[in-house]
Parts: sequence; structure tokens; C-alpha cells
Amino acid sequence: MENDILVIGIAGGTGSGKTTLMNNLISQFADVVTILSHDNYYKRHDELTYEQRCLLNYDEPDALETDLMARHLDQLRQGQPIDCPVYDFTLHNRSDKTIRIVPKKVIIVEGILIFENKELRDLMDIRIFVDTDADVRLCRRIKRDVTKRGRTLESVLNQYLQTVKPMHEKYVEPSKKYADLVVPEGGQNLVALDMIEGRIRRHLEGA
Repeated sequence: MENDILVIGIAGGTGSGKTTLMNNLISQFADVVTILSHDNYYKRHDELTYEQRCLLNYDEPDALETDLMARHLDQLRQGQPIDCPVYDFTLHNRSDKTIRIVPKKVIIVEGILIFENKELRDLMDIRIFVDTDADVRLCRRIKRDVTKRGRTLESVLNQYLQTVKPMHEKYVEPSKKYADLVVPEGGQNLVALDMIEGRIRRHLEGA
């Protein structure tokens, strides 16, 4: 079964344009694409108060249960459905819900740290790194976290300076070397988007 499934990894820093690129691909191939997001695999911390959870470093590899994600991706490659955890960003904790994800012809794996883990990246057929200027990424993160995740501007900036920026430089940026394709500006890069769409079409046609 796994030979019939194309796994595409999309990595890059926070606010780099991963979601835009992914949404453009989904708009073209919605019926045959499954999404697996690293964000849903943040570890559960019921033992901590909300205030304590706010102080955790969410931008280092140890914050995520990547081994579980790798097992789930392997199951999907084998044609088996999974029950994916769901993370609640307003509570800074994993929720009690799960999402049933079924394998399709194309699986897109996305997250800032997905190339950092060898077990996970070895399950990918194509690795794409979205590369965007740091100032642009920060502006996008502020807009997303304030409007969609209920955060204050001060908390977003503090987190960016204390953990997001240093962890990007330590883990995310170095993982770019594992990419097969580096895409400046993400979903705005129409040339790269056309290349990726062409590769997916060839896969669907059995090439």
C-alpha cells in the first residue's frame, strides 16, 4: 500500500507560509490529500497549571511527541487509519478529543520541526522547506496568535524573543539542509507551487 502513497513534508519557521502552500495544494487535490500536523502532537501537561504551561518552551523538539507522530505516519503509509490527538492552543494543552484520519493518495506532513527528527523525515518522499524573511514571519505570527489563539501582543513578543527565535536558529534553520526543495515565500511562490503540483499529478497518474 505504501508505494501508492506519496508523503510530502512541509517545514519552515513560524509564519513562513507553510499553511498557505498547503492550502494551495489542498485546493487542487482536496479529494486525495490527508494532512498530518505536528502541532497536534504537543505533549499533554495535565500536571501543570495554565500559568505553568504558559512558561513552557514549545519550540524545542522535546515539547512534541514526535515518536507517536512517526508511528501514526507509518500506519497511514501502510493504509491504516489513525486517531490523531488534538491540541488546544488556548489552554496550552492537549484536549481529550481525537480526529480520525484516513490515508489517501497524498499525505502532507507539516510543522516547524518535522525535519529535525530522522525517524520522521525518513518516512517522507519529498521534503520541502519554506524560507521567509524573519520580520515577515514575526508579523504573521503576531496576527495569527492574537486573532486566532486569544493571545496578547506582549505575550506573543515575549515568547518570540525567549524561545521562538533562539529555537528557530538552533533547530529549525539547520534542518533546512534535509530539504529536497527550498521554497522562498511559501504559497506565494507560484513557480515552486507549479512544480510541486506537477509532481503530485505524476504520482496520481502512476508515473
